[in-house]
This record gives sequence, structure tokens and C-alpha cells, in this order.
Amino acid sequence: MIKSKDEINDVVSEIKKYLPEGGIVLLRGDLASGKTTLVKAFVRSEGIAEEATSPTFSIMQIYGERIYHYDIYNEGVEKFLSSGLLENLEKEGYHFIEWADERLQEILEVYGMAHITVEIRPHGAQREYRISG
Repeated sequence: MIKSKDEINDVVSEIKKYLPEGGIVLLRGDLASGKTTLVKAFVRSEGIAEEATSPTFSIMQIYGERIYHYDIYNEGVEKFLSSGLLENLEKEGYHFIEWADERLQEILEVYGMAHITVEIRPHGAQREYRISG
């Protein structure tokens, strides 16, 4: 689906259709493609006033009590695993992981952890969102 920034809540609604009670969302896209923007819209949709920011240097941010936001760009999957964050994914709520790669996806599948993938690609002033899972 191709959406403008003003229509991002349509993408949030689609994620909630796939994961009505929470789950793992792997976010893929180039730098500045809109991964954090999507998480910001999701946090707002849950009525949380706290502003979502990219957890690039902290690896993880928590918004409210049920939204977890990870960024593994700088540290990679190894740091994610060695920090014990894989076990964190078993907590109730939504877990958004920026820069999730095929290796992390394979690990989730080995452990039977259901997830969806959202690929974001610039499409002029809009973004193309491909949701699979």
C-alpha cells in the first residue's frame, strides 16, 4: 500500500489487524524511510503522550507499558541476543524492531516466535508499505 505521512494511521490499523493483541513487528527500510515515524504513529494511536524517538544508541525504548521499540542498526543481532533482548520479546505488547535482518527472522522462526515484517520504501513524497507475515 502506498500512503502519505498523513495517511500513516491506515498502516497502523493494518498492523493491528495482523496483531490485535500485540506481537513482533520487524521493520525494514533504508535510512530515513520512515521506520521511526511508523512507530511514532503507533504510539500515538495507543493514546500515549510520550514522543517516540529512535533508540539507535540505547537499543531499546519502552512507551507506556506495552510498546517496545528496538533499533539494532549500530549493534547488530549479536548485541541484541547477548543483551538478553530475545527473551524480552516474550513480554506482552508490541515489539517493533528496526533494522531486523534475515538472521533475526530465522532465529524468531526457530524459537516459534510469530512476527510480521513491514518493508518501507520511499515512493516520491509517499511511502510504500509491504506487510507480510
